[in-house]
Amino acid sequence: MEGLRYAVVGSGAIGCYYGGRLAEHGADVHFLFHSDYEAVCANGLTVKSVGGDFKIEKPQAYKDVRQMPKADVVIVGLKTTRQELIKELVAPLVHSQTIVLLIQNGIGVEADAAEQLPEGTQIAAGLAFICSTKVAPGVVNHTCYGSLGVAPYSVRDDERLGKVISDFKESEVEVTKVDYLTARWRKAMWNMPFNGLSVALMAQTDEMLGDAAGERIVRDLMKEVVMAAQALGAVKVDEAFAEKMIATTRVMAPYSPSMRVDYDNKREMELKYLYEKPIEMAERAGVQMPKMRMLLAQLQFQQNRYLRK
Repeated sequence: MEGLRYAVVGSGAIGCYYGGRLAEHGADVHFLFHSDYEAVCANGLTVKSVGGDFKIEKPQAYKDVRQMPKADVVIVGLKTTRQELIKELVAPLVHSQTIVLLIQNGIGVEADAAEQLPEGTQIAAGLAFICSTKVAPGVVNHTCYGSLGVAPYSVRDDERLGKVISDFKESEVEVTKVDYLTARWRKAMWNMPFNGLSVALMAQTDEMLGDAAGERIVRDLMKEVVMAAQALGAVKVDEAFAEKMIATTRVMAPYSPSMRVDYDNKREMELKYLYEKPIEMAERAGVQMPKMRMLLAQLQFQQNRYLRK
């Protein structure tokens, strides 16, 4: 199979890191920027990485999706608070063979994205386990981890998906093909406790696990995720995996998850797909998540307070 053309829509911390890795290793990558466009054109795309800094001096950057070529793979790093933009920003880049790789937080994003894309579009989920933050226009700080799980959702072309995985591997990204349902709920095991608690407790990951009360809250929330995931048919989402997530988080650099960054900047938080949809799915399967519902209510209250100002 010839080289694939990639497009990155949502060129923030996630899109710039994974798209940048591909571009650094020679892949044909086209980035759609918004507010960062002028800075990137002038100064390039910089990733300050724990694995070694790199810079794309002249990235193929665009400010208007209509000027971009159609892509074989569209990497979507949009915040799910902007999910309604998929029709406007992603659909124009899709041809009959395109795979849309959604590297987004939460559960239920693929089904909603499919409604905005041309019928039959191949969709895959990208599950990133990474600590990265955009610290300035066109500058990403990558502090820890960086692995990527790729899960087929409606992919028909296994050969093309295999080529995507191979391209990431050649770009020094640790990537594996994973089961969709299991992967989404495994990601939720980390996202649902740590993202919300970073705001509710005003704490970084090390502070949560460095305090007995904080760790107890994390564990209680993870137990609810385990029960929900198992009721919905996910495998290998159990207490052993919860312990692995806690151990992994305990040794990583102190980190403020993306929800805390959104809160600090008084932006809308990703509540719909990180909390509302998975809680509703669990309840339909007969599992209540009362502590997670309480956390959601706290986050909604805090968000409503600053968005009303």
